[in-house]
Amino acid sequence: MSQRIDAKDLNIYYGAFLAVAGVNMSIDPRSVTALIGPSGCGKSTFLRTLNRMHEVIPGARVKGTVEIDGIDLYGAGVDPVAVRRQVGMVFQRPNPFPTMSIAENVLAGVRLNNKRIGKSDANELVEASLRGANLWNEVKDRLDRPGSGLSGGQQQRLCIARAIAVKPQVLLMDEPCSALDPISTLAIEDLIAELKSEYTIVIVTHNMQQAARVSDRTGFFNLEATGKPGRLIEIDDTATIFSSPSEQATEDYISGRFG
Repeated sequence: MSQRIDAKDLNIYYGAFLAVAGVNMSIDPRSVTALIGPSGCGKSTFLRTLNRMHEVIPGARVKGTVEIDGIDLYGAGVDPVAVRRQVGMVFQRPNPFPTMSIAENVLAGVRLNNKRIGKSDANELVEASLRGANLWNEVKDRLDRPGSGLSGGQQQRLCIARAIAVKPQVLLMDEPCSALDPISTLAIEDLIAELKSEYTIVIVTHNMQQAARVSDRTGFFNLEATGKPGRLIEIDDTATIFSSPSEQATEDYISGRFG
C-alpha cells in the first residue's frame, strides 16, 4: 500500500454551516505534511475528515471525496471503524485511559477492535509499539503502573504507541505538542521524523518553527472573515512555503502580519 491521500472538492459542514470549502490536496505517502493557519480556519476540521472523526459530531457531514490509494473513505459500504483503524489519530492533549496500566493503554485499540491476542503476542506488541514511540526504555520496568502517572510528554508518546499498535497506515496529529514543554516537544518532533519512514503523517500545528522543522510539505489554511468557510490557500514544499510562497496571504501569515 502506498498510503497516498487525495482530497477532491471537499466541502465540510456543521449542519447547514459550510466550515471548510473546496479543498483539493494530495498528500504524499511516507512523508510529513503540516497544516498551518490562524485559529478557526478549518485545519483541525479538515484533519478529522481524513479518518471520519468529523462525522462523530451530530449534524456534521462532508461533500466531495477523500481517497487513500484510490479508495474513497466516504464511499458506499465503507466502514468508518475500519477507516479509523487504518488512519490513527493523536490529539492535542495526551489522553491515556486513566484506569489502565501503561501496557493496557497500548493494547486498548487492539482490544477495542475485538482482536483476541495471546499473552506473548501482546507482550511483543506492547514492546514494539513503545519502542516505536521511543518510550520503551523509560517505562519497561513499570508497565503495570497507570499510564496517567507518566509526565505529559511521556503520556503523549504513550498515545502515539497506542495509535501505532493497531498498525495504521496514516497518522494524524492535531497539535500534538501544544500542551508540552520544549524538551518533550523536541522528543515528539524527533519521533515524527523517525515514524515517517513507515507512516504517512499529517500534523496540524500553530508553531511555524515546528512546521518548518518536521514537515516535507506545508498547507496554509485561511478564512476571509468570521462566519466564512476556511479554505486551503496553497500547499507546497515546506522550504518554498516559508521562503517564497506564491500567495500574499501566506506571506503575511508567515511573517506575522496577521494570525
